[in-house]
Amino acid sequence: MITSLHIENFALIEKLNINFVDGFSIITGETGAGKSILLGALGLVLGKRADLSSLKNCDEKCVVEANFSIGKYNLKSLFEANDLDFEEETIIRREILPSGKSRAFVNDSPVNLQQLQDLSLRLIDIHSQHQTLELSNDDFQFNILDSIAGNQSLLSDFYTLLKLYKTKKTKLESKKSNFFDFLKEKDYNEFLHQELVAANLKSGDLEHLEKTYEALNNVEFIKENLDKLLVLANEDEYGLIKNLKEFKAVLLKNSSFSANYQLLSDRVNSILIEFDDVVKELERESESLLNDPEQLELINQKLQLIYILQKKHQVITVDELIEIQNELQNKIYTLTSLEDEIASLELEINTLETQLDDFAAKISNSRREVIPVLNEKLILILGQLGMPNVRFKIEIGPSNDYHYNGKDNIQFLFSANKGTDFGTLKKVASGGEMSRIMLAVKFILSQYSKLPTIIFDEIDTGVSGDIANKMGEIMKSMSQRMQVFAITHLPQIAAKGNSHFKVYKSIIGETTVSELKSLNPEERIIEIAEMLSGKQISESALNHAKALLN
Repeated sequence: MITSLHIENFALIEKLNINFVDGFSIITGETGAGKSILLGALGLVLGKRADLSSLKNCDEKCVVEANFSIGKYNLKSLFEANDLDFEEETIIRREILPSGKSRAFVNDSPVNLQQLQDLSLRLIDIHSQHQTLELSNDDFQFNILDSIAGNQSLLSDFYTLLKLYKTKKTKLESKKSNFFDFLKEKDYNEFLHQELVAANLKSGDLEHLEKTYEALNNVEFIKENLDKLLVLANEDEYGLIKNLKEFKAVLLKNSSFSANYQLLSDRVNSILIEFDDVVKELERESESLLNDPEQLELINQKLQLIYILQKKHQVITVDELIEIQNELQNKIYTLTSLEDEIASLELEINTLETQLDDFAAKISNSRREVIPVLNEKLILILGQLGMPNVRFKIEIGPSNDYHYNGKDNIQFLFSANKGTDFGTLKKVASGGEMSRIMLAVKFILSQYSKLPTIIFDEIDTGVSGDIANKMGEIMKSMSQRMQVFAITHLPQIAAKGNSHFKVYKSIIGETTVSELKSLNPEERIIEIAEMLSGKQISESALNHAKALLN
């Protein structure tokens, strides 16, 4: 339960400190006095988003701090899951800086908004007038049944499986899309791949073939040049070899006169040996040269094939063609691999569907089992609230799709009077009837949940007189199990509270501020009398107020 609230620099509130007790607390005040501001500040603590418009003074930070006593609500595991220190007296603080930056703390540990929101779901239920419209919402109707049926564990397991199922489905669709894309190109890719394989390409092929082609295509010219070289080297009278030998012999005559001549002679001998080797190599080249038109044509064909493939694939090297060949091979392999992956995923999805259907059936059966219980409780409570002939028809049917909370459709139909047909709540229930139905639902849910606090924001809209009195009794009854706040304009409800707070505006200097104070018994009589008769309080209004409080 919430034990205290500190608000500083929020909207019309400059600074507010207020303590709360358990039981049934009433909050009253004139329209526009600041009750919505109070809820807005509390919303910040519970993870609502905020902006600079929340600041009363834009040069100072806004602080909202709430103390909660949560020792008996089994929240330790939730704190551990969020890596937070659990304290039976927990403090949640929210700060909005002038820069617009927002900070949040739980027991002085920084937290993000999602952690605050997760925590708030287990701390406070703030029922606004807008929430009454949720009665017509399928999710809210399922939540009623699931709370009574105790389906939380089943729903958690189902949702975990559903997330895995959706992930697998998304992956399967992606694989199938890729498969069909590859399949469309399968025949063409196989043709291109086979064409490249048949070309038997190797790195460096193009350069080698082009050189070989040039050599074969100019064999006569090469042969002629080689023969000239051999004549120059081997001619009997003026050949280079004969001249080098004579050059060496003459130089050798001087070797006895100087060691330097001997060294020079040795170097000439080395030249002679090297040159002789070159000549022999030229002789071998000359002997091996053949005019081979067939070989020339084969090389030309291979070159033309490479040129055609380069043009077709828009590349300039054989290495790039080889890379394309490998890519095509991978695509062909991928198609086979995708088929296996798709088959495996489909098998996993079928298994998950079986498990989901099993969980969904259990959830659905437990919902059906509690429909009579809910029906009976609603009729009993609403009978006390002036709706003696109310009837409900709640039907659960199978859905073709998986929802986050099962595989059911729901029909939550209502009839307020004898002889009238059933219709949806949104169409046939009046505002006052919706308020009473919502209160009945909250009362029933409070018997099954371990929620510390509930705040009713004008749930009495559209009712008055004895019905308002009965609504107050129901909320007071709820306060025996949880802390209950009621923001109300009805004196019959206000008189039921164990404690009473008033929201009011005051002018300090040139500034209007909202304030909240706890009323003592005398102040409470006056407040309820004003609710009965307005600012001009009559004696009868005071007596009526005392009677209501007694």
